[in-house]
Amino acid sequence: MKSTIQDKAKLVNSVFSEVYNKYDLMNDIMSLGIHRIWKNKFIDWMNPSGNSSLIDVASGTGDIAKLFSLRENNLSSITCVEPNDNMFKKGKKNLESFKNIKWVKSRAETLPVADNLYDFYSISYGMRNVSDINKTLREAYRVLKPGGRFMCLEFSKINNELLNFLYKNYSKAIPTLGKFIVGSPKPYEYLVKSIDAFCNQDQLLELITKNGFTNVEYRNLSNGISAIHSGWKI
Repeated sequence: MKSTIQDKAKLVNSVFSEVYNKYDLMNDIMSLGIHRIWKNKFIDWMNPSGNSSLIDVASGTGDIAKLFSLRENNLSSITCVEPNDNMFKKGKKNLESFKNIKWVKSRAETLPVADNLYDFYSISYGMRNVSDINKTLREAYRVLKPGGRFMCLEFSKINNELLNFLYKNYSKAIPTLGKFIVGSPKPYEYLVKSIDAFCNQDQLLELITKNGFTNVEYRNLSNGISAIHSGWKI
């Protein structure tokens, strides 16, 4: 089991080391820009108000932290957590003008921060890449204040047969797009496989609940292509 976890961590690290420089461009092309709408809906549901603190895990290029900060007029305190060296440097450079945002290089399973520290925990398109979902969720629970909110945005399962058929066929072209844009199809072969293998909306809801969160619910985006999960530490 330990070697499997280590193998996944190495695989995910190598994937992001290849795509970091064209990550945002590729996301725009693959989703036709819709991922930006999904991320705004994510922040809408979080509904931060007034000097909130956020830990954003698997921050990538920092887009969620940026949206959160702007929503709070840059008065919030934000910690971005990213394990990959190249993505870490890219995200930190992208947000270097935001003095309320600090960056920590760490995996989601072992966050080097104190207990009961944050009002919000967010993870956007990172949950399916962690090596241990349960450990990640326990860490999320640990670092949130009592009354704090866990939020996850992730690819999920489509609940429309025709759309699912079209999406599956479109997904077959994504590695070819990846080869054209980033120079290799392999990272996007992983992407397609990781989405297909990830749990559905109800299974993720059960995992979040099992790891201590209450009032857990989800909202589908674009018929379930993505979904937002929310839970509270009470």
